[in-house]
Amino acid sequence: MLKQDKLTAGVAVVLAKPCPYVIAHIENYPIKNRSNLLQKKPNASIYVVVLKHKPRRFVTAVTVTLVKPMAIEIEHKFLLANDDWRDCVTHSVRYRQGYLSSQPTSSIRVRISDDHAWLNIKSATIGTHRHEYEYEIPLADANEILNTLCRKPLIEKTRYFVQDNGHTWEIDEFDGDNQGLIVAEIELSEIGKAFVKPAWLGAEVTDDLRYYNNNLSQHPYSEWKN
Repeated sequence: MLKQDKLTAGVAVVLAKPCPYVIAHIENYPIKNRSNLLQKKPNASIYVVVLKHKPRRFVTAVTVTLVKPMAIEIEHKFLLANDDWRDCVTHSVRYRQGYLSSQPTSSIRVRISDDHAWLNIKSATIGTHRHEYEYEIPLADANEILNTLCRKPLIEKTRYFVQDNGHTWEIDEFDGDNQGLIVAEIELSEIGKAFVKPAWLGAEVTDDLRYYNNNLSQHPYSEWKN
């Protein structure tokens, strides 16, 4: 709650925490569209609430809510044409993950890597972009959920990171019931952004449901028929 007595038209309230995603509600300020009250100061990293019209009564309080926007994951999936990418690996991490729920519109996943764990909620849309939320959770809770609540088989894989032409490629080599499968992914900052395909890249499978982790937990690669 940000408070300031006797606010008048043109007087600004500076937000304590800079954030481009904010909602402002001003008490005793009778205006239908309050979204226009937010302005960014030129050449500054702070935002202000500006009263563009003189209020009928003194404005006694301004409530500002910081809002986290829905994250959108924009990525392309590919198979690998050869193993030349292995010479370009900068580092790797191990993942163990499982799915609590899968609906036509979304999936809920628990993932562990080293001493950290996350709960991930992702839209089930097939294509280059999907909505995604992710939250870190206690490691002990994640292990318990994976062992008792997630459907089997779990997804086990090593993710290798490769830098190429200014982009980071994430290459997943699967173990367990999905052993033998290797998939490369690139995440982009915007839909339709151009990128250079490395020579070791194979066919794109972004629109092929079979190659998504959620599906691999239900129909493992070892059960596929060529």
